[in-house]
Amino acid sequence: MDKLARIGRLRGGGVGLRSILLLDDNPTTALDNIWLDTGSGSFGEPQTYVVQTVVKAIQRCILMTTDPGDLVLDPTCGSGTTAYVAEQWGRRWITVDTSRVALALARTRLMSARYPYYLLADSREGRAKEQDVSGKILADTFVTGDIRHGFVYERAPHVTLKSIANNSEIDVIWEKWQDVLEPLRRRLNEVLSTAFEEWDIPRDLAAWLDGKDGQAKAHMMTANVRKLHADWWEGRIARQKEIDASIARAANFEFLYDHPYEDKSRVRVAGPFTVESLSPHRVVAAREDTLGADLAASGAITSRPSTPANMPETDFGEMVLAHLRRAGVHQQVKADTIHFNSIEPWPGNYIAAEAHYTDGGQTEKRAAVLIGPEFGTLTRSQITAAAREASDSRFDVLIACAFNFDAQATDLNRLGPLAILKARMNPDLHMAEDLKNTGKGNLFVVFGEPDVEILDAPGGEIKVKVHGVDVFDPSTGDIRSDDVKGIAAWFIDTDYDEESFFVRHAYFLGANDPYKSLKTALKAEIDPDAWETLYSDTSRPFARPSTGRIAVKVINHFGDEVLKVFGV
Repeated sequence: MDKLARIGRLRGGGVGLRSILLLDDNPTTALDNIWLDTGSGSFGEPQTYVVQTVVKAIQRCILMTTDPGDLVLDPTCGSGTTAYVAEQWGRRWITVDTSRVALALARTRLMSARYPYYLLADSREGRAKEQDVSGKILADTFVTGDIRHGFVYERAPHVTLKSIANNSEIDVIWEKWQDVLEPLRRRLNEVLSTAFEEWDIPRDLAAWLDGKDGQAKAHMMTANVRKLHADWWEGRIARQKEIDASIARAANFEFLYDHPYEDKSRVRVAGPFTVESLSPHRVVAAREDTLGADLAASGAITSRPSTPANMPETDFGEMVLAHLRRAGVHQQVKADTIHFNSIEPWPGNYIAAEAHYTDGGQTEKRAAVLIGPEFGTLTRSQITAAAREASDSRFDVLIACAFNFDAQATDLNRLGPLAILKARMNPDLHMAEDLKNTGKGNLFVVFGEPDVEILDAPGGEIKVKVHGVDVFDPSTGDIRSDDVKGIAAWFIDTDYDEESFFVRHAYFLGANDPYKSLKTALKAEIDPDAWETLYSDTSRPFARPSTGRIAVKVINHFGDEVLKVFGV
């Protein structure tokens, strides 16, 4: 009781004592199951999508049901609010949508967003903050920066009179400050000829002296008296702050999972993510024979429902050839685009069509067309088999069209005198039946092999220099090396494991510093020398790989990419 009286937690009330609890002792209110603060509309955030969900609603659901590092799935992406919130709060995420518009909006929203940098519990800075907040000394253990250990969160205290009475630290603080305050109180009583107890000393000395006569007031309001009074109150306030902090530390508390501590000196942007395409499912039609019926009966294939006479079924190969006739094959330089005079079916095992085009010297060339799988990857062995077939039939060039190519097929550009072009097909072709207007620009794009040189660096390290990309010259039928103007960005995996490509170095070569807007959007202090190293055709030095391999990925201005692996 003495302790509670000392710190002002008791007051008189009729014939007994009453306790004093402050608003800050329990400053939170439990949420019920009606969230009136998550409504959308004019008082919500700006809308970028017609059915955009308010951020606070998604945030509350994610914080209630997941921990940092957990995986969040949103099968209806929309404007990407779930991915945006999950990215902010350190959750992994997968989001899905049938609309390319929605995915484009979400991708832009994620890439242009800036997020607060929350202190990780498994970090040196986070552990220092935890010690400061809790007042407890933590064991000096190894930290790894693992986000799954969570963040350092603010606390909501639950102060009770019992927790105050049992807090022995308050006695220590009280005794320390008594040695400072008591001498000041005695001297103040001496000069004012008063008998003030601690609780009697007025906060405003001038107002207390208003009732005195002029001579007494002048005698009491000397500089010495004012300083004694100010020093006593300064110590009194400091003592109360220290006691309040001790009470808060010793009280029971709850973590505020939506209020982690933030490092204001850092700016965080979205981590690496990919946008993948899964094309609309195409049902395989069963053949009208015994084998087809048996396969259909066993569930191996599914018969397509009957199609109206005015809606004939479109064959994938015919659809590709139709677009190839109209669009041609594009390369980085417009003059290198191949426009076909004719494309006719070819009765080969691998070659689907024979195409004719005219080179710069008005000589007609014959091209064999290989069409890759509708759902899958075109392999090196398939390209090689088609190239042998094309050589036997005296074709001048093989054009392999596919949505994706096997990584081992990257460096396959020629088989003897036969040039091999790998034309990557635009994913829009997958949805040609569903889109009203599939533009003919960039439906088939050839992106050649990168011309890369590995250089020695001081200290046994190495550097990578990219000279350009090899380009097929339709006028001569040869492969020529182009400069770096055709490269938008290039990346290095400095320790490639032949399974996954990790971007460990990233460089940009677009004209007119295309990432100037990113620097502006970050609104942060950027080291110009460090930024300049990103805008280069030569990498920073790095250690030789433990796997003995590095991989270089080059992306052109059409968004097409090619990967090449080097032994080091």
